[in-house]
Amino acid sequence: MWNLDKYNNNIALITENGEKVSYALLSEYCKTLTDNIKERCLVFNLCKNEIGSLVGYVGFLNSRIVPLMLKADLDNELLLELIKTYKPDYLNVPSDMAGNFSDCKVIYENINYSLLKTPYDKIYQLNDNLALLLTTSGSTGSPKLVRQSYKNIQANTKSIVEYLCLDETERAITTLPMNYTYGISIINTHLWVGASIILTEKGLMQKEFWQQLKDFEATSFGGVPYTYEMLNKLRFTRMKLPSLRYVTQAGGKLSPELHELFAKWAIESEKKFIVMYGQTEATARMSYLPADKALEKYGSMGIAIPGGKFSLIDADGSVIEEPETVGELVYTGENVTLGYAECGEDLAKGDERNGRLETGDMAKFDKDGFFYIVGRKKRFLKIFGNRVNLDETERLLKTRFTEFECACSGVDDKMSIFITNENAKNDVMSFLTEKLKFNSSAFKISHISAIPRNESGKILYKELPLD
Repeated sequence: MWNLDKYNNNIALITENGEKVSYALLSEYCKTLTDNIKERCLVFNLCKNEIGSLVGYVGFLNSRIVPLMLKADLDNELLLELIKTYKPDYLNVPSDMAGNFSDCKVIYENINYSLLKTPYDKIYQLNDNLALLLTTSGSTGSPKLVRQSYKNIQANTKSIVEYLCLDETERAITTLPMNYTYGISIINTHLWVGASIILTEKGLMQKEFWQQLKDFEATSFGGVPYTYEMLNKLRFTRMKLPSLRYVTQAGGKLSPELHELFAKWAIESEKKFIVMYGQTEATARMSYLPADKALEKYGSMGIAIPGGKFSLIDADGSVIEEPETVGELVYTGENVTLGYAECGEDLAKGDERNGRLETGDMAKFDKDGFFYIVGRKKRFLKIFGNRVNLDETERLLKTRFTEFECACSGVDDKMSIFITNENAKNDVMSFLTEKLKFNSSAFKISHISAIPRNESGKILYKELPLD
């Protein structure tokens, strides 16, 4: 997957304490780990933004060993259920977790990670093209996995490198989990060109993160919409970050207001702001908005990545040719993944998608061919016979009420709005009835202490309280 030897003397990784790991040392770490695994098999890699986790990921892929990437703090019951379902041959885990797996044997330890042999021995056949397994977005411990091939990862990596113009002088700092497709794509692309990755478990709300960004001279980071909501509250646009060259955004639709704000910041500070669109089912990225169009086309997800193509289809499956007409977004490209797995037997399956993905997102394109997401196919309600977009309603609320969080769900004729400020119920109700022109009986507003989110900041609508 990566030719690490090509960049032997370059710095591959920088840790929180400033330790620098060359590509030569990274290659050595990977080899000594995978030398303990004699044949192609399935491994669960429990991830932190640490060297041991990244060595596992890179080493396994380069040795044609198939990892399932999971967050290290995944609920133990959910983890055990996944192990029971897929019966991996090995676990690569933080060393302080090794004792949690009494039926496994530690066969190798290094850089605070331990490789454990499970009681299983190649229980399920692996398709020759299968490279990587990821959980579906927002699914946490769901047994439903996305099957990515070597071709998928290489095609998407090359495309991202091309449109971001990446080279070995780049130095990205981790702001996303390593088990998340967006976070992995940043790792993939930077290692592809011999660049550096600053590994940190610190978050945006911690002073240590910003100190590391400055001390280690990070040139970029990526974020989901929630990241940019936090950055706005932190007054990021006022920060002096001379080493920073660009920031990227994906993982959901950013509000047009924040898109415009950060596009203006980029122009004023002579940096780049690049909005992208992707799904785990398409390896990572499907579109990008060129930095020089960030302000002119704010609110847009941009154009298809090099090698990819978009189309829109209507309810009958016919292709939409007219601008400003909403339909379901369909993507074709070599990065469209093989399909899903829901049990161990599915790991033997081949390509079920043939390079075509119906995204489930509703979109339109303008006269210049730039695409705009308008909502999820299933995120609509009928209110008194009128079709209402829950994502658009949420955007309106977040624009009007910036001091607290909100989320919208519900059923036909009754929209449920969850807010984190109990005293704002009346204001929210007045705003909605005025904006959407429905009687107050169409809405139920509930107070909730926190909006449930996954590790990438996406709202977990299924975890909102039931009426």
